[in-house]
Amino acid sequence: MIGNKENKGLRGKIRMAALLLCLGWSVGAQEPDSVRRIPPVGVAVLASDKSELENGIAALGKEIEALQGQYREKPTQRGLIPDVQIFHNAARYALTYNEFFNEREIPVAKEMIKVGLERAKQLREGTAPWTAATGLVVRGYVSKIDGSVQPYGLVIPASVRPDSAQKVRLDCWFHGRGETLSELNFLNDRMRNNGEFVPRDAIVLHLYGRYCNANKFAGEVDLFEAMDSVKSRYNIDPNRVVIRGFSMGGAACWQFAAHFPGEWAAAAPGAGFAESVEFLRIKKDEMPPWYEQKLWHLYDATDYAANLANLPTVAYSGEKDGQKQAADIMRRFMTPENIPLTEVIGVNAGHFYTPEARTEINKRLDAIAVAGRDPMPKHLHFTTWTLRYNTLRWLKLDGLETHWERAKVIADLDPAGITLKTQNVSAFTIAMEAGHCPFPAGRKAKIRINGNTLDLPYPNSDRSLNVSFRKIGGGWKTIVTPEDGTLRKIQGLQGPIDDAFYDSFLMVTPTGSPLNSTVGEWAAKEQEHAVTHWRRQFRGEARVKTDAEITDADIAASNLILWGDPKGNRVLARIADKLPIKWDTQGVRLGDRTYNTDSHVPVFIYPNPLNPKKYVVINSGFTFREFAYLNNAQQTPKLPDFAVIDVRVPANSRTPGGIVEAGFFGEQWEFLAKIQNGRTK
Repeated sequence: MIGNKENKGLRGKIRMAALLLCLGWSVGAQEPDSVRRIPPVGVAVLASDKSELENGIAALGKEIEALQGQYREKPTQRGLIPDVQIFHNAARYALTYNEFFNEREIPVAKEMIKVGLERAKQLREGTAPWTAATGLVVRGYVSKIDGSVQPYGLVIPASVRPDSAQKVRLDCWFHGRGETLSELNFLNDRMRNNGEFVPRDAIVLHLYGRYCNANKFAGEVDLFEAMDSVKSRYNIDPNRVVIRGFSMGGAACWQFAAHFPGEWAAAAPGAGFAESVEFLRIKKDEMPPWYEQKLWHLYDATDYAANLANLPTVAYSGEKDGQKQAADIMRRFMTPENIPLTEVIGVNAGHFYTPEARTEINKRLDAIAVAGRDPMPKHLHFTTWTLRYNTLRWLKLDGLETHWERAKVIADLDPAGITLKTQNVSAFTIAMEAGHCPFPAGRKAKIRINGNTLDLPYPNSDRSLNVSFRKIGGGWKTIVTPEDGTLRKIQGLQGPIDDAFYDSFLMVTPTGSPLNSTVGEWAAKEQEHAVTHWRRQFRGEARVKTDAEITDADIAASNLILWGDPKGNRVLARIADKLPIKWDTQGVRLGDRTYNTDSHVPVFIYPNPLNPKKYVVINSGFTFREFAYLNNAQQTPKLPDFAVIDVRVPANSRTPGGIVEAGFFGEQWEFLAKIQNGRTK
């Protein structure tokens, strides 16, 4: 998030850029000067400092290699190596990518190398004292997405020990916008600064969030991966997890609260933003394409406001802060759901917490945390627009009738069974954990779905219950499993293109000759752009292999990002006849429309025909580009499930070329009829 003065200036630039978009800038006109490099270019490093850093980085790298060899067959010790690698990465990345943003950061990097070498020595000798330390502790984990080592910070109270049987509260903190928040600066801050809130007898987890993206996309996954790491190392109470954040972190907190309401005991967003249109002040005549507007439903917390009926929420705003807009608009959307928003106001405050507000917020959150999350709520009020966000406690949605339209479920438990009212839902599962099913053993309860009454199965002997239902022929039927072999949009396989980058992915470079040089050159440049900007925006190193190197294990483990065309990329050639968009020397064919192969490229996402549990993506990285770096609220998907790109139009900071057609596949991944004004015909 950015401060008020800068925000006003950027909003004007964004409106101007949007106007240029409407005038044709998106198809290749000059980019406006407002687009800037993020992260910025760093300062020069003296030759003597560079040499010292290179030697230190190399020495620490050798120590890490030795540890990996020493503990190859010892998973417990091997799992501690990321706690060393975070220091190596912090110094290496800053030097390699010219990310020393101030001369004072250079000695910090030297100190990080020393700390890393000391941890490596301790681990080599069979000790790891930082694992039992209290106070400020920094640690790391290996991300499933790209194999990168990601850092996080902890504040460990003196009362907490890793081997304690006493369950401990966990507060997760989302940081504000910081374009110079390199790994180096993050670790340096987390080793010296307690942060805004330090609740008594609670661990505070400070997320890096993959840099500066409001914890979206890979930044969203960072929360759950970091939490899993912490839970594996400390005895966390799952019913006393609190989420908090301010500014850009407040936006992240609104998102996590509204999208995952069943995961937390409480949420405390401060300032931030909660949606796209009003925060960015986009006028009606400046609106982006229809599909981009639909995709605002992915992250706009206002669309999920009803979910806060399930989650105690305490918002904070400075009385004079322009970002009070977030709480104001959330209140507007919560009010029709009969959820009055509790908001603490910092009197006469701008973009900061007042001491009085801190005290009041802590008082309220501490009381909520003592009560804890209800492990088996009797009433659920759930809404979503996509199966990416499909779960609330014991209810899981397995199918929607139409993606990107609102789906609703109101569910109630009573002694006789379950009553549900659904809208835009085609399949769901009731999943009650062991010990939580409230129905008597040996007796079937009933489930009433929109007036249809069915028997529930007997509760299992461990007091668990798991049963699925699907709408068939206008009525609801009990089914054995949500997956019956039919190709459908399901959670984790529902698009859009950006969805492939929430999980393990592998970029696949073609080794053959392309259909034509124009398309081949475009694909090579876009792949380079995707790799470069994955590093800049999501602080990882995209894994890349050639099409000749892809193995069955790769196909089983990862979403494949296939670059090139069916002639040049042998993996794409293997599946070309099984894809809904056909592409050969005769043209790019979408239903009854054909585009010239010499100048047009399809980009799309689809379940991998070689492994339908994973995606293939054709010729695209994540879809927001440099223009969106100006403001985190702009960092939303810019392309749907598929698009056709005219490569004669130069790529720019908004698009990979001229977008001549774009749309969504149907709920069974079918290609729909011609799209007109966002509606299928």
